[in-house]
Amino acid sequence: MTTPLDSARALLQTEASALAELATRLDGSFTKAVDLIAAHPGKVVLCGVGKSGLIGQKIAATLCSTGTPAIFLHAADAVHGDLGILQPGDPVVLISRSGTTSELVRLIPVLRSFKSPLIAIVGNTQSPLATQSDLVLDIGARPEADPLGLVPTTSALLTLALGDALAAALMTKRGFGPSDFARFHPAGQLGRNLTLTVGEALQPLERCACAKPGDLLRDTVIAMTRHPHGAACVLAPDGTLAGLITDGDLRRALGRGVDINTARAADIMTVNPVRAHAPMSLGEAARIMEDRPSQISVLPVTDAASNRCLGLVRIHDIYQAGIV
Repeated sequence: MTTPLDSARALLQTEASALAELATRLDGSFTKAVDLIAAHPGKVVLCGVGKSGLIGQKIAATLCSTGTPAIFLHAADAVHGDLGILQPGDPVVLISRSGTTSELVRLIPVLRSFKSPLIAIVGNTQSPLATQSDLVLDIGARPEADPLGLVPTTSALLTLALGDALAAALMTKRGFGPSDFARFHPAGQLGRNLTLTVGEALQPLERCACAKPGDLLRDTVIAMTRHPHGAACVLAPDGTLAGLITDGDLRRALGRGVDINTARAADIMTVNPVRAHAPMSLGEAARIMEDRPSQISVLPVTDAASNRCLGLVRIHDIYQAGIV
C-alpha cells in the first residue's frame, strides 16, 4: 500500500528527473529568446492564467531583480484595458502547458498588432500557441508528478526553472554582477550584505575583550564577561593578531580540565584563526562563517596588509547592520 511518504518521495524523484532532462532540452531557440530579450530596450511581458499565471508572476519578478525589466499581464485582464501596459515591440512570453489555453490563443492577433515578438513556453510543440509563436521553449510533455497525474506539479516546476534559466542567461549576457544586484535590492538582508562592509558593522577593538598571550586565562575570562561578544582577541605587543579565544574554546578547555587560574591565554587560543578584513562585504563574511563544516558566529577583523587587529564582527552584527 502506498503511504503519504511514498507519494511525496515519488513526486520529488519524478520532478528531479524532469529537471535534469530539461537541461538537455535547451537548444538554439533558447539562445534566440535570450538574444531577443537582451536586444530589446524596453520590457518583456509574461502572460498566462491560472497556475501558469502565478509562475509567470514569479518569473517577471526574477527578471526585474536581475536587470531585465519585466511585468506580468493576466491574459483575461489584457482584453479589458490592461493592454495599455504593452508598448510596440515588447516581447511577450506566453505560458501554457497544453498550448491551447483559449485566453492566450485569442490574444495572439491582438499582440501581433503591437508588433510584439511572441515566445511560447509550452509542453506541446504542435499546439496552437506553439505554432503561432515566433519562438518555442519546450518544457516537454512529461506527466504531472502528483498521485492523480492531474495537478500542475512537474509542468509548473519546469516552467519556473526555465524562467530561472532565462534570467541566469540574461545575467551572463548583460554582465550583471553583484553591484548591479545590490542596486536593485537596497533594502533587506540581501542588499545590506552586498552594499555594507565589515568595517561598517564590526565591534571596534576598544569594545572587545583583549588579552596578551601570557595573560592568565582567568583574566581573559573576566574581560570576555565585561565585553560579551563571544570571543577575545589575543594580541601581540605590536597590536597584530596572535590568536583568538572563543566561548567555545573556553568550554572545551574546561572540559579537558584546564585550570583557568594557572593557564595562559596562549594555552588555549587558536593561532592564525580565520578572519575578516574591513573592506570585505558582509555577505562574504557571512559565507566565511557559515559555509564550513562547523559554523562559527564571530570573526576577528584585521588589516589585510599589517595584520593589525581592528575588532570583531559577529553574525548578529551582520544581520543587524543597516537596520534603523
